[in-house]
Amino acid sequence: MSKHLDDAALLAAELLARRWLPRQHPKVKRALIDADLWAATQERLAQVGLRLIDNLYADHVSVALLRPAETAVFGEAGLDSHNNIDLPRDAVSLLVLLWALIVLPKRERQQARAARIDKDGDSDSQNDMFGKDKPVPSAASVSPLVSYRALLADFGVQLGKKTRLDTNLKRLENHGFIVRKGEDIAEGPLLDLLLDYDALAPRILQGALGDVLAQAKELQASLPLALTQPPLEDADAPEDTDDQAEA
Repeated sequence: MSKHLDDAALLAAELLARRWLPRQHPKVKRALIDADLWAATQERLAQVGLRLIDNLYADHVSVALLRPAETAVFGEAGLDSHNNIDLPRDAVSLLVLLWALIVLPKRERQQARAARIDKDGDSDSQNDMFGKDKPVPSAASVSPLVSYRALLADFGVQLGKKTRLDTNLKRLENHGFIVRKGEDIAEGPLLDLLLDYDALAPRILQGALGDVLAQAKELQASLPLALTQPPLEDADAPEDTDDQAEA
């Protein structure tokens, strides 16, 4: 057995044990610059119906089922379901909303900064085979925070009010989709890995939620600020917020 296969087995085992690993983890970092190790890890995982998933715009890597294994694991009904991790429908709605509020503006910032750096001729870049030509800022450096109070005020009624919202936020946190930072909600390790951007983004931007995002963008001319920061007048006049909630 070659050393690459040994390293691949260790990386696969750690991914299965921890569910996700940061891109800066020594084993992951090496796999990202070593095509043979990456391929060997994928081969090891494929033997048990899994695949290694990586996203240039995310700060972590994880594992997911191979497409041929999905039917055997979940069955036809499971594949037709709105999710396969047993989230209730309102939790899925919350997940999609948070994905739109966090990942969409984050991707926009990453691509804009990468384009600006490339235009300026900056020589710094990510040292891995997935970095391609343009360096992409880390998710942590550009990912917006969603205010819990703003989320509750704007979408609390639709998402089941405070008790239900808190319950579903805890579910999403346990699954690794989000991280709670005091009164703020931040991107979790799996938010930009397990949700397909290419499939989801057009549906959101061209659907009903896209209208909500467009209206918010018009209000403050900045999508992240409009959706993640509570209005200043709300902080000065909490009684107005209560009146709106009761209405």
